[in-house]
Amino acid sequence: MKRTGSDFAVRSVEYASAEQKAALRDHSPTGLVPLLQVGEDTIWDTLAIAEWAAETYPQAQLWPADPVVRAYARSVTAEMHSGFAALRALCGMGPSHPIAGDVRSDPPSDPALDRDLSRLVSIWKQMRGRYGADGPWLFGAWSIADAFFTPVAARVRHYRIDLSQHGDTDGIAAAYMQTLLSQPDFQEWEAEALAS
Repeated sequence: MKRTGSDFAVRSVEYASAEQKAALRDHSPTGLVPLLQVGEDTIWDTLAIAEWAAETYPQAQLWPADPVVRAYARSVTAEMHSGFAALRALCGMGPSHPIAGDVRSDPPSDPALDRDLSRLVSIWKQMRGRYGADGPWLFGAWSIADAFFTPVAARVRHYRIDLSQHGDTDGIAAAYMQTLLSQPDFQEWEAEALAS
């Protein structure tokens, strides 16, 4: 939403306890965050929110302009959105695993996690190699794909995952991860999370 340049308000909620989860259900049909309220309408899925923003604010250029590049950007974003089950399950985030700041956890050892991490490195290296010449982001210019991979970069950092053990022998994926973690909007969010 920041990339659209629109006016919007953020409401932070806690959802660690049963009571907090019940209160969240008064606003979120899934009981999860994030969600976007637009007038009387509620959009409760991250990818749907991103697509709404891209359609409502086309001048923000949230997806690559080239249709082929945009298809790749949407493909890797959708893969991140619906896949990487082992990474999500074994390298969790949330109240029990705050991934902001310098607190670190050791990475678990699991073959499914290794496959997810190898796939992650492959995506980052392939897209940066093929489309990243015009800037530091996955497709050169910043896009929704970068927004979706930023929490993943924070997980990799939090769990001290060595990407070189998953195919990043040239450091391309690690450099992209640092780009994500250095993005000002992410750093602002992280500072707010640490202050709360």
